[in-house]
Amino acid sequence: MQCMTPARTTLFAIAAGLAVGNLYLAQPLIRMIAQAFGMPSSGAGMLVTATQVGYAFGIFLVVPLGDVLDRRKLISGVLCGAAAMLMGAAMAPTYATLLASLAGVGLTTVSAQLLAPLASELAEPGQRGRVVGTISAGGLTGILLSRTVSGVVADLLGWRAIYAGAAAAALMLAIVLRLVLPPLARRAHIPYPRLLASVFTTTRLHPAVAPTLAICAANFAVFSLIWTALTYLLSAPPFSFDTGRIGLFGCAGLAGALGARRAGRLHDRGWSVSASGAAFLLLALALMTGWAARTSLAGMIAAVVLLDLAVQANLVLGQTRLMALPGDARSRLNTAMVVCSFGGGAAGSMIAGPLWAVGGWAAITAAALCIAALGAVVWLAARRSRLASMA
Repeated sequence: MQCMTPARTTLFAIAAGLAVGNLYLAQPLIRMIAQAFGMPSSGAGMLVTATQVGYAFGIFLVVPLGDVLDRRKLISGVLCGAAAMLMGAAMAPTYATLLASLAGVGLTTVSAQLLAPLASELAEPGQRGRVVGTISAGGLTGILLSRTVSGVVADLLGWRAIYAGAAAAALMLAIVLRLVLPPLARRAHIPYPRLLASVFTTTRLHPAVAPTLAICAANFAVFSLIWTALTYLLSAPPFSFDTGRIGLFGCAGLAGALGARRAGRLHDRGWSVSASGAAFLLLALALMTGWAARTSLAGMIAAVVLLDLAVQANLVLGQTRLMALPGDARSRLNTAMVVCSFGGGAAGSMIAGPLWAVGGWAAITAAALCIAALGAVVWLAARRSRLASMA
């Protein structure tokens, strides 16, 4: 079995960032796209929701195949599908067509979640947390940079250009990974319906899986809620940012994303469960800072850094705990984690518009604190028994 060299780990992280970033290209473009199709901005927020819902379906329907199919062909195939859907978004003549295309983008842009279990399989046990943490940090970095690149390109060339460029990048990535991925042993055949059903049976085999999934879902719901609502906050007074500056604001979260890359090493040292509790405290601090600093650019930057650090740390720790479980069902466990996480993310982005319309930033941060509190209660209830067995 070939190991995860530093070069291969870096390539997987870059690939994860490029793939996952496709899900968030629309976030800084909400107002621009709404104006292009003559609709309110709160309605255009459904573009992010549709992409995330499509992603959740793609994870459930496609990623389990990583446990039975040739992953070199599978990863290249889904990247080609993503390229086709991205080009469809670039050429969409109506809002309904764009909405359908972005749901298709979500359905096909699942290569990062095929790479993470593969990397965990190739890594040495003592390095698994570091490797998974690096790849996960690459995914979050892609999410954050995608907003920046999307906003800048849209200001210069229009919102359709970013989707055309993303389509070209996905196609190039398909070719590179097909050449670089190592040959892998054949896996046992499982009929597709039984494979999908086994996602649920696999999660029930380990009592610590359910609380881990709930913790990840709560964290990503908070992440998506805040980042979607930031478009509304930053485009309104006193900030009044244009699309490009809203996109550039995504760079503020990079420090948090890169800092959380080391969270996987805490798992390798046996501190996984305690570190998750610390991440929830940091998340609460980030949200309270965001509320208190709602008119201060420096304060909002600090809040975003803390938010991304806390959320990413909890996601890395949860994913690493799942990937460390025994057996050959890592893709299915990862399927369960990502479906739950992005289901939470879709819920967070879906309620951002209505909450903003009702109570503005105060309603957004209050709802995020409630969601984070629910996740912390789950962690507190499971930390001494079920989660401890995974650390």
